[in-house]
Amino acid sequence: MRVVVLQSNYLPWKGYFDLIQDADVFVFYDEVQYTKNDWRNRNRICSKNGVQWLTIPISRDAVKLKISEVRLPETRWREDHFQTLQDSYKPARFFRQIEPLLHDFYKARMWTQLSELNRHCTESIARLLGIATRFLDSKDFNLDGGRVERLVSLLRQVGATEYLSGPSARAYLAGSEGLFEQAGIRLSFKSYEGYPEYPQFHAPFLHAVSILDVLANVELADCRRCITAVPPG
Repeated sequence: MRVVVLQSNYLPWKGYFDLIQDADVFVFYDEVQYTKNDWRNRNRICSKNGVQWLTIPISRDAVKLKISEVRLPETRWREDHFQTLQDSYKPARFFRQIEPLLHDFYKARMWTQLSELNRHCTESIARLLGIATRFLDSKDFNLDGGRVERLVSLLRQVGATEYLSGPSARAYLAGSEGLFEQAGIRLSFKSYEGYPEYPQFHAPFLHAVSILDVLANVELADCRRCITAVPPG
């Protein structure tokens, strides 16, 4: 069973969903420390005015907390993000595909925890894309030991036979490969090379933007192709 373990992100980019669709099980790993200026509370979109950041204004003290403990501010950020996304993507050919999502994420309910919002958005988008991966939460497992030991323990509890990670984790896991081997878990790394381009509002083409950019500009039936990396060779 192939498993991906990753912190929740805010309106993640297509590579995040490529990892999800490659997994049998995806575990939200939010029982770890929140990091400032990271993808937990922000992402980018591409409008006719160029690239724009969407950032949830999280308290500075949040760096003392686990991601799962970070609370959302009681400010106008929900309305601001809804309006920015509405204004940016309404001219897009397939805006109708994301319009119900925007109402669900920002209008239909109130969120108190960052992790809760991120998980809901990610799972909703995955289902829209037709991804059948099973989602789990790391808080439901025993998380003991050092950073890598804790990860391996989580994978064993889930029943993983393969752990698929993003390419940036190579350095993080360097020297710890033996722990996975001892646990009978194959260690694999995802490549983010070979994503096809699609119609985008602003040139030059930018891959590292929210998945909402794909959904607004590409017909739903073709979106899975646009989020699937096909490395050359």
